[in-house]
Amino acid sequence: MSDNIAVFEPTHGSAPKYAGRNKVNPMAMMLSATMMLRHLGEIKAGNKLEKAIAAVIAEGKCVTYDLITDPGQSAATTSEVADAVIDKLKK
Repeated sequence: MSDNIAVFEPTHGSAPKYAGRNKVNPMAMMLSATMMLRHLGEIKAGNKLEKAIAAVIAEGKCVTYDLITDPGQSAATTSEVADAVIDKLKK
């Protein structure tokens, strides 16, 4: 990252077995977007997005399989997690 060039991407491995299954956690990609927004000078937007993601995680109701802490809880889909973050952003 520099003043002129930057690359933002989630740092995790690929999961080809989950491709097209609406199952994986989209939060790493969203958190990469917070860094991009801040780099572009959109500090308020980046902070708002990060706060929304943190609120969804803290609430714990709409999380993907990798963040479930209660064995009886059902995993949310990728789309459901994204929708939950969007809902938090609207508030």
